[in-house]
Amino acid sequence: MLLIIIMLVSCRKKNDPKTNIKDDSKTTTVTDKDGNVYNTVTIGTQTWMSENLKTSRYNDGTAIPLVTDALAWETISTPGYCWYNNDAATYKNKYGALYNVYVVKTGKLAPTGWHIPTDAEWTTLDKYLTLNGYNYDGSTWENKYVKSLAATTGWMFDKYEGTVGNDLLKNNRTGFSALPGGYRCRSVFSQEGTEGNWWSSSSYRGNTWYREMSYNDRLFERNYTCDASGFSVRCVRDN
Repeated sequence: MLLIIIMLVSCRKKNDPKTNIKDDSKTTTVTDKDGNVYNTVTIGTQTWMSENLKTSRYNDGTAIPLVTDALAWETISTPGYCWYNNDAATYKNKYGALYNVYVVKTGKLAPTGWHIPTDAEWTTLDKYLTLNGYNYDGSTWENKYVKSLAATTGWMFDKYEGTVGNDLLKNNRTGFSALPGGYRCRSVFSQEGTEGNWWSSSSYRGNTWYREMSYNDRLFERNYTCDASGFSVRCVRDN
């Protein structure tokens, strides 16, 4: 009888979303046209890259234009990418590339079998994490799960409970491993170490939806922006 009770308790703990056991996560890899290999993670019904994209080529092998000049980036209306501070040696492997929205809109950026998430697919991730107890306080309502997506290193410290930068060891229960790669806003690089931003492929009133997390916030924010921005990219596997 004692053995049966122990086994039942063990099973309940193993499936409890409030523990650090990621039973819904399966790690594989995917390779882009440059030969970069990315880890992936399954969260609910979706499989995501657990690293930011850093390819300089589309999935058909053609090169994506590298845009380093500030004025050119601000005025360009064609695809382009860059590295944070135009410094590939420091930031390429750590944060991946910053792409403009015209690259995203080609439909050729993600490796074959993968794609840039739509706004609806980001929302699917949002609902899964909220309803399955990934909020920092264990609740199953409202968007308070951002710590479960953020990496355990790289983020600036914050003193308030539940924010990304508070007690980093409690981050990353999903294995998504989001890092603060900053962004390029027109000609200015900003927020490395404090903020991460990821494109969707969905438009809104001439702008494009994206997701944002910050070291001093409890929320994974949904916003839209103009096309002159340079953001990180995470890919999701085709169904």
